[in-house]
Amino acid sequence: MKLQVDRDRCEGYGFCAQSAPALLQLDDEGELVILQPQVPGADVAAAESATRVCPVAALQVSPA
Repeated sequence: MKLQVDRDRCEGYGFCAQSAPALLQLDDEGELVILQPQVPGADVAAAESATRVCPVAALQVSPA
């Protein structure tokens, strides 16, 4: 699976990074950094959770 962010929508709340810290983090300027765009099988549930908690629906998980 692939994790993508819509930079125009992302407002840097950080809920996604809290849900999936192995995959996502906020940088010093509050910009979302995807640490692993190709989501390992063990982290699929975390990636899906991160997409659900985003209040502006800026994240997507899609087939690789």
